[in-house]
Amino acid sequence: MELSVLIIEDDENIREGLHFALQQEGYRVLLAGTVLEAVEIIGQNHRIDLYLLDVMLPDGDGFQVCREIRKRGDEPVLFLTACDDEVNTVRALEQGADDYIPKPFRIRELLARMKAVLRRTGREAGTEDQLVWAGENQVNLQTGRVYRGGEEIIFTAMEYKLLLIFLNHRGQTLTRRQILNHIWDDAGDFVNDNTLSVYVKRLRKKLGDTVEGQLIQTVRCVGYRMEK
Repeated sequence: MELSVLIIEDDENIREGLHFALQQEGYRVLLAGTVLEAVEIIGQNHRIDLYLLDVMLPDGDGFQVCREIRKRGDEPVLFLTACDDEVNTVRALEQGADDYIPKPFRIRELLARMKAVLRRTGREAGTEDQLVWAGENQVNLQTGRVYRGGEEIIFTAMEYKLLLIFLNHRGQTLTRRQILNHIWDDAGDFVNDNTLSVYVKRLRKKLGDTVEGQLIQTVRCVGYRMEK
């Protein structure tokens, strides 16, 4: 089952960066930049499994939104705050927040905190609907394993992350810069442009993409697109 997240953040760069990163991880993402937008979305009865909530918003604060969320249900709320002080932390928890993370944060830390909160509240993604296809390759999103013809194809962590990016943006042209901005190596360092080309080549080979661009197409002077 696909989990949904509502991001309530007025900084467009942070909001869009989180949007891209969470889509990569398989989440369905809704976006709001103000208290008013957030309350409207909440009132539309969308199924939302987790809220990422900024404290400072242009027409109020995240505490108002948190109170509105708590009137309607007990879905987990994780505060994103630049105010890393005891008063705001205590206030967030008193308002019903499940966790908080100060800015700036690393995306991997945020993802880990989200998964921990979802696990504690019994909202983890189940094993159903976790199998997807990439050409002739079956990808088990629950276990992170890839099979073709009944045999497992071994991927490095970076190759698998790159595969997830393409799977979560199937049919969409991704610029090289978009990919580079949201991918890192095992040490947490950003991958450079030349290294990205190598990883794409390796990924194509492991997916059996023997005809250039049959599965992962190169969009000249722009980036890449996965069609199937």
